[in-house]
Amino acid sequence: MSDLPEGWEKRTSRSTGQDYYLNIHTKQSQWDVPTSPATPAPSQVRASHLLVKHRGSRRPSSWREENITRSKEEALQILRGYMNQIKNKEATFEELASRFSDCSSAKKGGDLGSFGPGQMQKPFEDASFGLQVGEMSDVVDTDSGVHIILRTK
Repeated sequence: MSDLPEGWEKRTSRSTGQDYYLNIHTKQSQWDVPTSPATPAPSQVRASHLLVKHRGSRRPSSWREENITRSKEEALQILRGYMNQIKNKEATFEELASRFSDCSSAKKGGDLGSFGPGQMQKPFEDASFGLQVGEMSDVVDTDSGVHIILRTK
């Protein structure tokens, strides 16, 4: 019988030997002992994104640029610059997505609306569902290009 709240499993890290706790619904882990029941993964999330395409993207063109020739490394550098502007409060996610995203969702500040499992490319889906509401991802790499994602719901 476990003293853990419902939905949590105690596990031991193979690398450190320390105990950690796994939410059996979301598969997210944490080092701190949980104090409340694990919440199930949402069936849908809502997110916005800022996409920077590169010449290796599956469709290297956008509403902003007919023929995208930048390298993936250049795209990553550009995206990290946007991330710094957001973190330093020089611009909002929505402002930058509206002006610079290579996705047509730029017209809506990057808003993709709500989506469920299986509707987005797997790395994008995993990152979106792994974020808390209001949290911004690190760089997410998909066949479309490189993204930053902001979970909004």
